[in-house]
Amino acid sequence: MRWLFGLLAAAVVAAVAAVLIVLPGDPPPARVSQKATPSPTVTEPTPKVPEFTDDCGTYETEEKYPYAVTGYWIMPQSNRCTWRKQLQEIHSVGGDTVIRIGYGLQYRAVDDEGRVLAKDGTRDSLYEDCVEDGLSCHDAAERDLRRAHPDNRIARTYVYRTDQAFGPDLFRCSEIERSVAAGKRVYYRVLTPMDGSDPSSCDLGTPKPYDLIIIAGAAEDSLTELLALGDQFGIRVFPALPLAPRDPKTPIRANPDHEKTLRTLTRRILQDYGVRFADRTSLGGVYQPFEVQMAASLAGNPTLQVYAEQHRIVEQELPGKPILISPYLDARKRVAFGQTPAQVAEGFKALVKTGVGIIAPQDSRGTGKVGLFWPDQRDDEVDERLRPVVGETTYGTAYHGSTRDYYREMALAREEMLRAGHEVELWANVESFEPSGDKPCAPQGTRGKTDKKRLDQAVTMAGRYVQKIVSYMWSDFMTCGSPSLEQEVMKDWDRPIAVDAIRRGHDARDGVEVRGYHLKDGTVTVTWPGGATEMVIATTGLLDEDPLEELPDGMQTAWVPFDWAQVPAGEWVRIGVRLPSGQETTEPLRVRLAA
Repeated sequence: MRWLFGLLAAAVVAAVAAVLIVLPGDPPPARVSQKATPSPTVTEPTPKVPEFTDDCGTYETEEKYPYAVTGYWIMPQSNRCTWRKQLQEIHSVGGDTVIRIGYGLQYRAVDDEGRVLAKDGTRDSLYEDCVEDGLSCHDAAERDLRRAHPDNRIARTYVYRTDQAFGPDLFRCSEIERSVAAGKRVYYRVLTPMDGSDPSSCDLGTPKPYDLIIIAGAAEDSLTELLALGDQFGIRVFPALPLAPRDPKTPIRANPDHEKTLRTLTRRILQDYGVRFADRTSLGGVYQPFEVQMAASLAGNPTLQVYAEQHRIVEQELPGKPILISPYLDARKRVAFGQTPAQVAEGFKALVKTGVGIIAPQDSRGTGKVGLFWPDQRDDEVDERLRPVVGETTYGTAYHGSTRDYYREMALAREEMLRAGHEVELWANVESFEPSGDKPCAPQGTRGKTDKKRLDQAVTMAGRYVQKIVSYMWSDFMTCGSPSLEQEVMKDWDRPIAVDAIRRGHDARDGVEVRGYHLKDGTVTVTWPGGATEMVIATTGLLDEDPLEELPDGMQTAWVPFDWAQVPAGEWVRIGVRLPSGQETTEPLRVRLAA
C-alpha cells in the first residue's frame, strides 16, 4: 500500500526547506513515480504455514534473520531435497525471491542415422535415447513430415536440455510433434517452419523446410516443484527463458541467425507456462539469462533485438509477469571497453526500451570490474582482493567511478524512463564472492569466498538508489567456506547498515536524516575533522520503520537533531549508527555539505 501515498510523500518532501548533504555531483534522483513494483504488477506471496513436512523432512517457514539482501540466484539441482533446504535457508535470512539459472538453445549437426552430434563431432549421449520405432527422433520426425508431403524436410536441428517437464500446450501439431519417454528423461519433439512463422494451424501439405528442436526434459517438472516451495515459503520464483545461441565470432553477442528458432522455442514454453502457471502468485516473472555489458553502444547490439523478440512473447503469453535481466558493469580504465557512469546510464535506457520490467545490474565487485570506494578515497590503494584484476594501484587510477556512481546514474536514467512512460524497477545485484580465493567456491573458476563486512559495504554503496537488493548467488557462494557467508549473516544479521544521509530540518531544528537497515534503538554517530557527536534516536529524534517511499523492504529512516554550522565548509563528515549491543555500521557514510 506504500505507493498509494507516494505523491503525498513527495509533496511533503518538496516542501521541506532543507539543504541536501551530498557527495560532489551526487544529487538524489527526483521522485517521479512512487510505484514499488514494475508494470505488470507483481503480488507478493506469503508463507502458508509456520512449518511443513514432506519426504525431505520438516521445514520451518519463519523469517529469523532478515538481511538487506532479499533475493538470490540458484542452480538447477538433481537432488530435490537440496532445493527444499536452500529455499528454507534463503527465506530464513529474509529472502523472498529466487532466480533460476537456465539452459541454452544449441544448433547441432546430425550424422547419417540422424543422431545428434556433440560439438566435437561425436554422438551426444544425452540425446541417444531419443528413439521412436527404432529410428532416431530426427529420422522419425522427418519420416512423419514426408508422409504429409514427400518434399517436406528437416533443414536444421537444435537441442535444448532442461530439468523441466511440459504439458501438451508445448505442441501445435500432434501429427508430427510428440513426447518420447526414455527412463528418467522425456524428450519433446518440436517442429516448426524454418521461416519462424510457427503457424497455429497444422498445414503440412505445402512443402517447406522445417527446424527440429529436440528438448531433453525430465519426467518430473522442476518448476512445478519450485513454485510449490515458493507457495510454502512465500518466495517468488523467476525461471529462466531459453538462452540464445551465441555468435561464434563474438560470443558475448547473441547469434541473429537463430533468432527465429529461439522465438519459436520461447513461445512454445511460455504457452505451456501460461496454461499451467499464469495464476500462480509464486511465479514472479521470468529471467532473461543472456548477459550483456552495460554500455553506451548497447543500442546497436543485435542481442537487444533478441531481447525484444523474447520479451514481446512474454507480454503475450504471460501478461502481468515482468521480465528480469542482470547486465554487468565494467568500470576499469585500463581496458578499452570500460565504461563511465554516464555511458552505463545510456545502456540502461536502451535496455528499458526492450520491454523489461526489472533491471538488476551486477555490481561487478565480485569480478573486480568495479570498486567500492568514496570520492575522498580515490587516492587510496585498492582492496588487496581486487589486485588479481587491476593490480597494485589506486581506486582513481583503476576505475572510472565507484559502485555508488554507477547506481546513481542508472537511478537518474530510470526516472527519465518513467517520465517517458516506461515502467521499470532498478535492483542491485551485489556479488557475494571475490575474484579469487584460497579455495574456489565453484566447481569451475577461481572465485572465492567473501565476508559479510564486504557485502554490507556493497549494500551501503547501492542501497540508496534501488528498489530491491539481490545477490549472485546462493548455491556455492553463500554456502562455501567456514564460516560460510550464510553463517556470518545469521550471526550478524541485525548489524545496522546506513545507505544515505541528508540534511533535513524538523520542527525548526537543524538535523540529519539517515536511511538504512536495523536502525531501531540506534545511536547516530557523526564525526568530522576536529569534532564528533552522538545522538540517540529514541530520545532525541524520530524513527520511521515503514517509510511511505519507494525503498527496499526492511529499510527505515531515522532523524536526529544536528547543527551543521559546526562543521567547517568543505569537510568530509562520517555518519554511522551504533546499537546498544555494540554493533555498528562497518561502512560509515561519507558526506559533505553541497557548496
